[in-house]
Amino acid sequence: MTAQRFLIVRTSAIGDVVFASALPAALRRTYPDAHIAWMVEPGIHELLLADPDIDEVIVWPKADWKKLWQSGQYQELARQFLAFRSALRARRFDVALDLQGLFKSGLLAWLSGARRRVGLGSKEGSQWLMTEKLPRAGDKRRLGSEYRFLAEQLGLEVGDFLPRLHVGQQAQERVASLLEQHGLGKGRYAVLAPFTTRPQKHWFEDNWRALISRLQASTGLVPVILGGPADVEAAQRIAAGAPGIVNLAGQTRLPEAAALVSQAGLLIGVDTGLTHMGAAFATPTVALFGSTCPYLETGRANARVIWLGLECSPCRRHPTCGGAFQCLREITAERVLETATQLLSTNAIKA
Repeated sequence: MTAQRFLIVRTSAIGDVVFASALPAALRRTYPDAHIAWMVEPGIHELLLADPDIDEVIVWPKADWKKLWQSGQYQELARQFLAFRSALRARRFDVALDLQGLFKSGLLAWLSGARRRVGLGSKEGSQWLMTEKLPRAGDKRRLGSEYRFLAEQLGLEVGDFLPRLHVGQQAQERVASLLEQHGLGKGRYAVLAPFTTRPQKHWFEDNWRALISRLQASTGLVPVILGGPADVEAAQRIAAGAPGIVNLAGQTRLPEAAALVSQAGLLIGVDTGLTHMGAAFATPTVALFGSTCPYLETGRANARVIWLGLECSPCRRHPTCGGAFQCLREITAERVLETATQLLSTNAIKA
């Protein structure tokens, strides 16, 4: 493999972008002089801007194209589509790596004009747009295993292949101000990440309240809730009646949330992007899994996964429990707190 201009296509979601964030460094170790670009959707792109191994972040304006389609502005959509294709092909990529394996990502890889197009787990017809297809393989117990497998198949210098994110100066400055506003210092707070996209991935609100009521007394860390605008009401319910808690749900953009995770003394969260950032920043992390397949090998000495391994788990998007979600209900606040305190006592120093 002698190509020197690479395009990574992983447009979403946050967690998968975090898992795949080890790939640019592996490419850079193998091809020090390569040009490495990453195509991603707006918003998520901010996670990648400060990565020293990424030369260029290309934003795919998916939402803009969708609006044009829905409003019947087909001519303008065609104009933007062709302009985007021309801009991609002008970059003369040698290799496009489709990490998503969907038709949309395969189409974007094909639009790049790269002579070699490698698809990971390609489906939905995207396989016909690739020159090579690889399965989603590797040790499923390991964090980011499918992306590590891809790197190995490409002959890259894999190294530890742990996700690593980088926080830009502006985000660092905004978070420093935010922490000062709430009387918090670096390493003196615990980030809570209760929210994600599907109910079968949520820990129950009463469990969060039970945890919060004892967390500060047990660890000395101030609980800080993070989440997006859609999570504000749920965060308010969780925070209700909890003295000393800092509720920042809906108040931070993604770069600031990442910066808060990077400086936290502890992170406790469900299977969501913010939780996976804990591994990327080597922040002491307790991850709660239920309906989804967990990575039981985090690669970090200061990260633990709690997963009960019930017979019905993982059910992914097809729960059979009628909404009982015992896979998460039976994870008690006491167990989470015990895991967190043990983690902090034995892994006080970040990896």
